Amino acid sequence: MGAATALAGIGDAAFWAALLAKMLTSAAIVVVASLAVERAGPLVGAMIATLPVSAGPAYVFLALDHDAGFLRDSAVASLPAIAATALFIAAYAAMARRRGVAASLAAALAVWIAAALGLARIGGGSGGGSGGGLGGAVALAILVVLACILACRSLRVEGPLPARPRRAGDVLVRAGIVMTLVVAVILAGRLAGPGAAGLLAFAPVVMVSLAVILHPRIGGAATATVLVLSLPGLLGFVAALVALALTVERLGPAPALSLALLINVGWNGGILLFSRARARHPAPSLETE
Repeated sequence: MGAATALAGIGDAAFWAALLAKMLTSAAIVVVASLAVERAGPLVGAMIATLPVSAGPAYVFLALDHDAGFLRDSAVASLPAIAATALFIAAYAAMARRRGVAASLAAALAVWIAAALGLARIGGGSGGGSGGGLGGAVALAILVVLACILACRSLRVEGPLPARPRRAGDVLVRAGIVMTLVVAVILAGRLAGPGAAGLLAFAPVVMVSLAVILHPRIGGAATATVLVLSLPGLLGFVAALVALALTVERLGPAPALSLALLINVGWNGGILLFSRARARHPAPSLETE
């Protein structure tokens, strides 16, 4: 699609009406999900945070505007963004224990931008459509996420989250962040191609929203714990994107997106079930009588 054609489409009143509907739909989904995060425990909240509550609607809207090949390339391009989000979490968790939300977010977002752009080059996740690009991007994403899980183990705090009074402006903050992302992804898809759309689709919108809302109310250490607990959930994103990239051209966008969602939900559900089973049956002590 040429730039002139894309710009002509953007100037259409129907485009802006559809964009407004997409913004409002996505904002509603993320607001409901983030409210659920605050009412659940840290691990449950972390697993909700790593459901595709912002990337899912973004990909659905990409599917409405583009063909299966575009979605496949966007899925490959999203993998470096997953790795960059793991580094975002690690940077935020390290900063939040001793800094405020603004400084912590500024540092973490700088890390995300640099990592997303750099890892896209290293891992081959440029949306070029080659099998090698997919394999390299997958391997790099998994290695980065696993490294961050190991590095952040000491940054978690135990126990329930502190009590947190709700503020009237919280919902507006969350809605504003996700609507901005939706606009960026849709415009990037039309103007800059699948690489930019794929990266932006997995920008850490939910993580930023949680940090903005939770950090001032429950403190940096507790907020860092929620984000660190979400790291294993990022591996579910990786698996879902691999499935999408491998199946979207064969099955079509709707079945492939449904399969990706099922994988993501199943992965996070499995983490919760494993955690609860381990809590009921703790490992035996190594001490001998």
